[in-house]
Amino acid sequence: MGYLHYGPSQIFRFDDRALAHLRTVIMTKLLQQESLLFTWNDAGIQRSIWLQPSVPLQFEFEAAETPAINRAWLEELTAVANAPAGLRLLPEPDPGQQH
Repeated sequence: MGYLHYGPSQIFRFDDRALAHLRTVIMTKLLQQESLLFTWNDAGIQRSIWLQPSVPLQFEFEAAETPAINRAWLEELTAVANAPAGLRLLPEPDPGQQH
């Protein structure tokens, strides 16, 4: 399990694999100076945070190796991140799925 550190004191737990994909999408948006809403379910609770370039983020992984990136999942996450409702953590699709 990994952690997303948001701002000075918020810490959220994610599976390393999901976190690696989220990191790619989130950092792409922030490097383009774009803010976004990120929403996910956490033990039955819906959480949302506003991500913007000025808020410090840290991605902490339990594993030393970065998980392999599933291109189909990355494309789905990027598509929702670019939609008005913002990024949502979607289930991982089959790696062979094409868009």
